[in-house]
Amino acid sequence: MNASVTDCRGTRWTLPPLTAWRLEFTTGVPCDSFWLRCPWDSQNTANPADWVRFHAAHQDETVFTGLVDECEATHDHNGSVLEVSGRSMAALLLDNEALGQDYGVATQADILRDHVEPYGIQTAPGPSLPAVPHFSVATGSSEWAVLYHFARYYGGISPRFDRSGQLLLRGWDQTTTRLLGDAAPVTRSLRRNKRYGTASQVLVRDRYSGEIHTVEHTAFLAAGGRARRVVTLPGRGDHQTMRYTGQFQLERSAAELERLEITVAEPFCAWPGDLVQIQKNGFPWNGTYRAARVTVQMNANGYQSELDLAPPDLVL
Repeated sequence: MNASVTDCRGTRWTLPPLTAWRLEFTTGVPCDSFWLRCPWDSQNTANPADWVRFHAAHQDETVFTGLVDECEATHDHNGSVLEVSGRSMAALLLDNEALGQDYGVATQADILRDHVEPYGIQTAPGPSLPAVPHFSVATGSSEWAVLYHFARYYGGISPRFDRSGQLLLRGWDQTTTRLLGDAAPVTRSLRRNKRYGTASQVLVRDRYSGEIHTVEHTAFLAAGGRARRVVTLPGRGDHQTMRYTGQFQLERSAAELERLEITVAEPFCAWPGDLVQIQKNGFPWNGTYRAARVTVQMNANGYQSELDLAPPDLVL
């Protein structure tokens, strides 16, 4: 993998060959992140304190674009080493708080103009999300929370950033399938069932009308689960919005209920949102899964891709 950084003056610097690196890709939150290590000449004229952007490519394909959060140079008897870490462009929205305001009718253009574009973020072309009447922004909310609430609860879309750093406001590609057959070098696998955090019931309350809508996870209740969540809509919502919000919260809480973690000794064998089909002789958990998180790294042991897999109907 080749990596470069851009400083605050717009100058781009190519980093020395990397000795170790790790890229973590998620479905939105927490946002994607990176870490790398490379040799560093103390006489280098570049000043890591000025670096603000990061770019990585693998076999001429962009695999990460983001912000530089931290640089650390170490010098000892083995020489000088530089470590750099940071996050995807979503960090700009996570780190900045929004001004509280009420929209009579909030359009996608309004949200992008007020909460996304001021940070230099570009949005990839795509269909516009529906306008939302009586949309409110609470003071102290992150710009990401404003965007997420508008896009996910009302538009049914999970906002995310692509590997080139553009904001995506469209649905996931639900058809891309990665096959892991007998030739796939799977070195480790783990099956996890996690009841903690799964909600059995969600109550959604409209703070203006007082109306309450209830949704239940019947299978989890039948299995002895008991965990109620109460969600209060920040603005005036209709019945459809209340029902969707409650169902979404219920399904998202169940995302960790069943997971399969596998490690493959090769890089970039899947991306979040991909369907991963495992067909290996003797493997105890063959089947089709949805990639929820992917961590790709290179170190002294070579390349590794760690896939966090969920049932294929995972709500992203």
